[in-house]
Amino acid sequence: MEKSTITLTRRIQLLLDVSSEEKKAMWEKLYRYQNRCYRAANFIVSHLYVQEMMKDFFYFTEDIQYKLADINKDEMGMFNRSKTNTTARMVFDKFKGEIPTDILGSLNNTIQSVFSKEKSDYWRGVKSLRNFRKDIPIPLPVKCISKMRYEEETKAFCFNAFAIPVKTYLGKDFTDKRLIMERLLKDEIKLCTSQIQLKDKKIYWLAVFEFEKEEHLLNPEIIAEASLSLEHPIVAKANNVRINIGTKEEFLYRRLAIQASLKRIQNGIASARSGKGAKRKKKALYNRKNIESRYVNHRLHLYSKQLIDFCIEQQAATLILKNQEDKIGIAKEQKFVLRNWSYYELQAKIKYKAEKAGIELIIG
Repeated sequence: MEKSTITLTRRIQLLLDVSSEEKKAMWEKLYRYQNRCYRAANFIVSHLYVQEMMKDFFYFTEDIQYKLADINKDEMGMFNRSKTNTTARMVFDKFKGEIPTDILGSLNNTIQSVFSKEKSDYWRGVKSLRNFRKDIPIPLPVKCISKMRYEEETKAFCFNAFAIPVKTYLGKDFTDKRLIMERLLKDEIKLCTSQIQLKDKKIYWLAVFEFEKEEHLLNPEIIAEASLSLEHPIVAKANNVRINIGTKEEFLYRRLAIQASLKRIQNGIASARSGKGAKRKKKALYNRKNIESRYVNHRLHLYSKQLIDFCIEQQAATLILKNQEDKIGIAKEQKFVLRNWSYYELQAKIKYKAEKAGIELIIG
């Protein structure tokens, strides 16, 4: 049976809502949590791999049991507890008192789930074992969030994460983040286990929300067809109505203009006045950091939204993306197309927006 709910992740910047004297201690706590998560994650995945590979250790005696189960529940089992609890207990003992056990428990469940999905690829030798980096996000279970509220004085949503007071910074929010937070306070949507990311001396909340799919009057007999091309990002057709979404000039030429602008800035850095060293010379480059990716992300969101809105308007319950494999094959052969035409990103955005609207997506 098809699920009636959908989960979406939103990246929201957080600010420490404490005095200047307390900020240093709060940052130290967060970085300590991140370090323990990084170490614990590598411990967990290493133990899981050894457990699964136990049967390949042919040099053990015949007395060794190979069944990964609790001996109290299965006489052939080799564990003195459940399989999930083996790695959980291991990291609990190693980092007791250094990090909340709720964080380690959530981290353990996530890694166990991912490992179970990927282990068949490990045995076939087509994927290597995951190695977690020092900037790993910190799991944020729902039970570690408290005192969620909206403060009129600061115009921000405030709450405690790991008993650390924080507030949201939405800035000029042109997305649905504020609306989602308002719905969360009204209990119209559900908050799931999220993550805290520390990046460039900033705190980001990777919030995961679960809510009901949108309900639209869709006709199962109506099918919309769409294709991605160079002349127009999306060409769609339904009910004998055809639309072109975006243009080559609007997307491709603007992207090439941004690349040329950045190239001119890079070439001019050598002639720039140094003053305060490299930072002064590269100031113009820093100001345009990620400008191309931000532009592309915005346009692809806009194009995918227009496509889904067209399907809803035509009451199409099914959307078919035609000839995608052929288009991707052509893009791989032509470096210019592959570099400048974001087929995969656009396809991913169409997929999640279609799921949100209750439209079945078929990729041909």
